Amino acid sequence: MNPLDKKLGKNLFRLRMVENEISKRYSEQEMRCPVHLSIGQEAVAVGICENLNLNDQVYSTHRCHSHYLAKGGNLKSMICEIYGKKSGCCGGRGGSMHLMDISVGMMLSLPIVASVIPIAVGAALSKKINKEKNIVVVFFGDAAVEEGVFHESANFASLHNLPILFVCENNRYSCFTDIKERQPSEDLTRLAKCHNIESLKINGNDVMNVFDQSKKIIKKIKKLSKPFFLQLDTYRYVEHCGPNSDDFLKYRDNKEVKKWLDDDPVQNFINHLKKKKEYDEKEIKKIKDKIALQIDEAFEFAKKDSFPNPNTVNKNVYAE
Repeated sequence: MNPLDKKLGKNLFRLRMVENEISKRYSEQEMRCPVHLSIGQEAVAVGICENLNLNDQVYSTHRCHSHYLAKGGNLKSMICEIYGKKSGCCGGRGGSMHLMDISVGMMLSLPIVASVIPIAVGAALSKKINKEKNIVVVFFGDAAVEEGVFHESANFASLHNLPILFVCENNRYSCFTDIKERQPSEDLTRLAKCHNIESLKINGNDVMNVFDQSKKIIKKIKKLSKPFFLQLDTYRYVEHCGPNSDDFLKYRDNKEVKKWLDDDPVQNFINHLKKKKEYDEKEIKKIKDKIALQIDEAFEFAKKDSFPNPNTVNKNVYAE
């Protein structure tokens, strides 16, 4: 396995295994915040973040675990945050939907749909004013384009030629509502065209293609300082909020679910290795065993960690 494939594969396996473990342990009732998992959507974060450097900034949503880890966030800090412990990346104050680590360029995660987009655009404006060569990447779901602030932000970014990559993770559903019931077309790049923003729509479950395409796009943004809209079609395997399957509610068609399960990003990567005749089962097992050990250590650390000191309750609160 070449170094790039090994790194992409390791990150894919890691994201899947971490969130599977969160799902497995959530019923213990020690993680007392909602969790929005990205199981099935891992190739988006891995493929894009692998092309970013330390000073490129990422802004995320309520479904932010994968972005945080792919950008270099600390696993122990993330698990502690979900457990509400003092060693969490936000001191146990934010929980699953507010992950951040400025030291690696993971700037912010916000749960309100589309609310992070104007903040990311502001950060891109700052980079342009200060003549920095880095870019801003903002991740959001398909439902975010239905908010007015997306269009205001896209218009501003286009008008001022800002160095920002808009990444729409289209997993087809706004909670329980199919995109077909919300949009006249599943091609959301048409909305970018309205704002004169260059765009591309591809399969978000093919990590190699996401990596290759985003590498070109990011290079172009840095050279020309112009925004870009990237639609990555993908699918979440578990419920909108929570660790379980909710397909018993029958809001998703069985054929559709099977189609996306057969387009699994982890399996697609393994198929990529087999096609190149670089698949080594022993090497992959070794990688996964090491990841499993790191995950166990992170959860044990979080369980033993202390809760924040009650005397610090007013820390970072700026209003009476």
